[in-house]
Amino acid sequence: MFSIFKKELWAYFGTLGAYVVSASFLLISSLFLWFFDNEFNVFNIGLATLNNFFILAPWILMFLLPALTMKSIAEEQQNGTLIWLFSQPLSVSSIVLGKYWAILILVLFSLLPTFTYVYTIYRLSIPEGNIDLGIIVSGYIGLLFLSMTFASIGIFSSSLVKNQILAFVTGVVFCFFCFYGFENLASYNLLGNWDYTLQKIGFFQHYTSFTKGIVDTRDIGYFIIVMVVFILLSIRLINSKKS
Repeated sequence: MFSIFKKELWAYFGTLGAYVVSASFLLISSLFLWFFDNEFNVFNIGLATLNNFFILAPWILMFLLPALTMKSIAEEQQNGTLIWLFSQPLSVSSIVLGKYWAILILVLFSLLPTFTYVYTIYRLSIPEGNIDLGIIVSGYIGLLFLSMTFASIGIFSSSLVKNQILAFVTGVVFCFFCFYGFENLASYNLLGNWDYTLQKIGFFQHYTSFTKGIVDTRDIGYFIIVMVVFILLSIRLINSKKS
């Protein structure tokens, strides 16, 4: 696993890939939070809070993470290097986990520059420093677990199809439906008492708890279970290709 992990990290950080991804995430979120005249703009709401960032970030990551993961397995299949990997003393789980952890390192690298937002609202608040750090910390924890889950969905999508573009589109659709699809379906009140259960199946309710400053082990456990399920499905898919 470590050899795959190093190979993937070098593929990202040895080229401009990691820096472009990090800069793109920072640029898009910065434009919406500080420059564009919209409902996310911190100056428009007049509050020293990062709640809008935690609302906006999942929608950016919903596209960014599938773009990162789309080539993880699909490219190996297209280039024929997946067969070469099968011939190496590596288990399929090592291949998947090595690629997965490399993507998570890139996610952390992309999130680090956003700590400048915390410093900015710290200085802008009146009196200076009058911010709720607890909500900010819990928001970042929720964003990290959501990113981990999106990454696992992206790996699964890349394992499902051979074409990278199709893997990207599939990943975006899966991420959107898991994040907001169940929530949107429940809003139609078609299932009566089951609507609440439908909400709980999706990511939105569990992630929103973190943005409110609530770090619940049940929400953490939920994201871990979903993440493990998609990783196991990816391993199973690649095992079927190996056989």
